Amino acid sequence: MDLAVQRPKKRLFLGMLLLAMLVLAALFGGIWKISYLGLENIHEGLAQWFGVLLAASLLFGILVVVNMALAVKGLPYLSVLQKQTYQMIRFLFPMAVRIGGLLGIRRRKLEGSFIAVSNLLFARRGIRVPADRLLVITPHCLQLADCPHKITRDPKNCKRCGRCNIADLVNLSEEMGFHFLVATGGTLARQMVRETRPKAVLAVACERDLMSGIQDVYPLPAVGVLNMRPNGPCYNTKVDMDEVRKALEAVILPKDGK
Repeated sequence: MDLAVQRPKKRLFLGMLLLAMLVLAALFGGIWKISYLGLENIHEGLAQWFGVLLAASLLFGILVVVNMALAVKGLPYLSVLQKQTYQMIRFLFPMAVRIGGLLGIRRRKLEGSFIAVSNLLFARRGIRVPADRLLVITPHCLQLADCPHKITRDPKNCKRCGRCNIADLVNLSEEMGFHFLVATGGTLARQMVRETRPKAVLAVACERDLMSGIQDVYPLPAVGVLNMRPNGPCYNTKVDMDEVRKALEAVILPKDGK
């Protein structure tokens, strides 16, 4: 059971991506070597051009991963590669998971590391939006399972008994002015994003849902806060409200615009 959220290490995700790039380089090398004679028989020089294409693809992938590492370290980086960064993550992550499994690293740990990296990239971009253009989405499991009051889509149905964090978030939304919605799954969450058309999203969820959600809403900037699961996954979960408030204060533009 999860009694607290452990701080994931950002370098773990980056390290697994680099290892995945090395495996990909070996795979590309093998493909080129196997196909060399056949390509040369088709057209002289075709094998060399194919090799150049593979090498260029690998170098670009390495550039994207190194660029991500520079951003994480607080060093100058190429912000124009944001889109390519998420595309590379989608491509390499399944391979990184397999490599991690061979090394005894759980998928959940890698996903948590990705969220830490993504949140840092969000912060490096200096994104701040008016409170009424920020959407906060949480999973329905944040509400107690035995609560009779349906709060999906309309959290204001919450009676604010204080037994779960829904009341805390409703109160905070009224205090700070952001949109707060509760979703039953990824499909509904994406629908809510389309309907509210925010400039940024703050999502509370488990590692798996946050990782897929952050990538699904791109290029809309999103920051993730991990939930706590003292009763196991998807049942009577909790969230650190101090962490939520801290994340909100970093994203919401002050009323004076400074």
